[in-house]
Amino acid sequence: MNCAVAWSPPSSALVHRPGRVRRWRSSVRPCAAAVEQEGGAAGEAPRLVLHDSLDSVGVATAHARAAREGFVAQVGRLTRVSAGSSIAISRGPDLARAALCVAAEDDSLVSHSSVPLPVDAFIARLDDLSTGFCAGGNFPPSGAPPEVFFDYLNRYLYVHKGFRRTNGVSDVRIMYLHSVLTCRSGSALMLALIYSEILKTVRTYGLLDFDAEIFFPNDLNSLPRGYDKQKSKLVDEPHIMTSKSLLVESFYADFENFEVCILAISI
Repeated sequence: MNCAVAWSPPSSALVHRPGRVRRWRSSVRPCAAAVEQEGGAAGEAPRLVLHDSLDSVGVATAHARAAREGFVAQVGRLTRVSAGSSIAISRGPDLARAALCVAAEDDSLVSHSSVPLPVDAFIARLDDLSTGFCAGGNFPPSGAPPEVFFDYLNRYLYVHKGFRRTNGVSDVRIMYLHSVLTCRSGSALMLALIYSEILKTVRTYGLLDFDAEIFFPNDLNSLPRGYDKQKSKLVDEPHIMTSKSLLVESFYADFENFEVCILAISI
């Protein structure tokens, strides 16, 4: 099975709801389907149907197209191995950059700004957040067991930095990484992504000497938290977020929210 399976639209995206606009921005299947082997190259880019339609009615889409190309470029780095890897390992695509490209595309189409969302600036902000955990008194003592390590990390992210989980559809910002980094309030998906980026930085610095995993909550209130994978149980498997799953959720999570933008443009 190749990575193209990841890009079949979820059933919720295909159901027409009364009073809502049925829309389809485009499929990234051609790009993902081309990644057949480890290190495979991406194929022909998909046609951007929504952007073409907006261009035809005079809505500028240059920044949105660039953002979509950035997202598809990250999708093109998926392989069968990296697609099924946990975000705690973060192989293949740059998940944070992919999520920011989704935000940049929608921000461009909603705001009609002449300036694109500064993706690199938010990557730098995320890097600062991650390196901040490794500095000063935020990092656990050398040789601390995994339980202590994650106690420090959870305290740093959810107490010291004040990130919190927010649910509901009334505030669309919870699904956009740049807004979560700014407001420190977001969905479980975005919090898990931030958590994984901190782990990636710690691993890059050679400060992680055990197999870390992230427990992704399926309820409405819990926070993503890390644990020692060597001590995991079979019941933990459904709570592991893979790179493929996160990319799919990031791309489709704004379907409901973006319909408001399409309605505004079409009026």
